Amino acid sequence: VQLVESGGGVVQPGERLRLSCVASGFPFSDYAMSWYRQAPGKERELVAAISATSMLTDYTKSVKGRFAISRDSAKNTLYLEMSSLKPEDTATYYCAKHGRSFHYSASLDDYSFWGQGTQVTVSS
Repeated sequence: VQLVESGGGVVQPGERLRLSCVASGFPFSDYAMSWYRQAPGKERELVAAISATSMLTDYTKSVKGRFAISRDSAKNTLYLEMSSLKPEDTATYYCAKHGRSFHYSASLDDYSFWGQGTQVTVSS
């Protein structure tokens, strides 16, 4: 299993970024996926989750209306569109796959694998 995140960077407040996560080594279309983040000195936080079929999505309260999670099974890629970025969004962002195929949850504990992360810094 391999998950490779990209798309992070340094942006100003109010700007946008799109993160990508390319998956390999497992049947991507069978698994729910999620994005989570971790800032220095803070606990990991699940940012968004999406079911295998894309029919179900969840977001942590602080990003609702600003972030959008999506997936392209033809490309084995998970996305996170982030807009109206705020300094408090600064963190390393990781993607993760659910531990069980054809299951869905918005609990970080249910996601069993994650990549190396991509840094997002929002600063003026």
